[in-house]
Amino acid sequence: MANKKSGPKKKNALANFFSILVSDLKEIGVTFKEGDFKTRISFLIFGFGSLLRGLWLRGLALLAVEAGLLYFVFGFGWNYLSKLSTLGTIATSKKGRKTVYGDNSFLILLFGLLTLFAVIAFITVWRINVRINRTEQLILKNGRKLPTNKDDFLSLFDSNFDKTLLALPVIGIFVFTVLPIIFMICVAFTNYDANHQPPSNLFTWVGLENFHQLFSFGSAGFGSTFVSVLIWTLLWALFATFIDYFLGIAVAMLINKKGIRFKKLWRTILVVTIAVPQFVSLLYVSKLFARDGLINGYLLKIGAITSAIPFWENAVLAKITIVVVNIWIGIPYMMLIATGLLMNIPEDLYESARIDGATPWQMFRHITMPYMLFVTGPFLLTQYTGNLNNFNVIFLLSQGGPKTGNLVGGAGRTDLLITWLYKMTINDTNYRMAAVIGIMVFIVTAGVSLVVYNLLPSVKDEEGFQ
Repeated sequence: MANKKSGPKKKNALANFFSILVSDLKEIGVTFKEGDFKTRISFLIFGFGSLLRGLWLRGLALLAVEAGLLYFVFGFGWNYLSKLSTLGTIATSKKGRKTVYGDNSFLILLFGLLTLFAVIAFITVWRINVRINRTEQLILKNGRKLPTNKDDFLSLFDSNFDKTLLALPVIGIFVFTVLPIIFMICVAFTNYDANHQPPSNLFTWVGLENFHQLFSFGSAGFGSTFVSVLIWTLLWALFATFIDYFLGIAVAMLINKKGIRFKKLWRTILVVTIAVPQFVSLLYVSKLFARDGLINGYLLKIGAITSAIPFWENAVLAKITIVVVNIWIGIPYMMLIATGLLMNIPEDLYESARIDGATPWQMFRHITMPYMLFVTGPFLLTQYTGNLNNFNVIFLLSQGGPKTGNLVGGAGRTDLLITWLYKMTINDTNYRMAAVIGIMVFIVTAGVSLVVYNLLPSVKDEEGFQ
């Protein structure tokens, strides 16, 4: 049944897309056919119609955008865009003592993509320009007055204030978030690594070869290492999230319990651990558990052990130690959140449960936990996805080690996908495989988020606790 329903939905979405496209093209044709010479010339010179109609503010703005985009595309970017299909063909060479620089694949890919987006922006602004001209002509045709330049300016702080306010953040998101992500995705389809470093060497497109290598379980493949790291990443996120979650609630309930003295003191002690920067505390703990660290030294001194415990050299011990240390880091956050939520649970519910003979465990199971899960569901999801990419705890404690067995790509037994990606980039300069892993991190994080989000009580039953 689900497949039968999904088919018509896809067809409807595709049909709607083409319907909108055809309608838009029809409107452009009608605008040119019925437009006066001002409108028609505006198809080539942005803002020309607005300028001749006295709306110089919007006319100059459109003209400036056209001039800027055309200058960028043809004066700078076209040289890179034309080489985007090959990423360069002329390598850097030496003639005697003189270095003759050729193509730079990195710059070709970066500025080629930027130029491609500039072309898309040009088409978008052109369409806006055509629509503005049609609107102006229809206003005049109906005998109404066009807005003045003052009205246009004031609208930037009134009816169009949302666009004014969001213009700079949107540009920033595109330049510093969207473009780097698309660049990374493109790198995953190239052979950009230590042997293909621009400007001295070129790199080029290789299709799906890197993905094939990631999922290959042969001697030269990354398949077994990827599966091992992925399983540990998912398990780590599960332990780090739910152990901290339930222990944090337990500590909050214990401190809030009637009869407990010095409640503020216990909360303050826990909050102090949050105030200390993780960079300092985690590096200290890493040295504390080292083979020659304070813990091993003390245990050897009192005769509790005969040889140093390999906390970071043994894979199982290293993973257990990391999870335990993360409990110390995570409980205070959850304790603070749970404290506020527990105080908001109506006391009448507990009183009614006691009258009915409910035990403390039954009250916790049927009152406290359903309420906590309902309210903190989105927080739990955020914590889980955050732990999937928790670089600090893993790298500062164990640096991803130990490196045992047949792991490849510089991966260690406690590496997460994100720390493995970092090592590939910084240590091995294997940007192509790092980009592939980056894509897999996104797929895993997005997949888990979408599935879990739809299972959250706060999403499935929004009215449940209202």
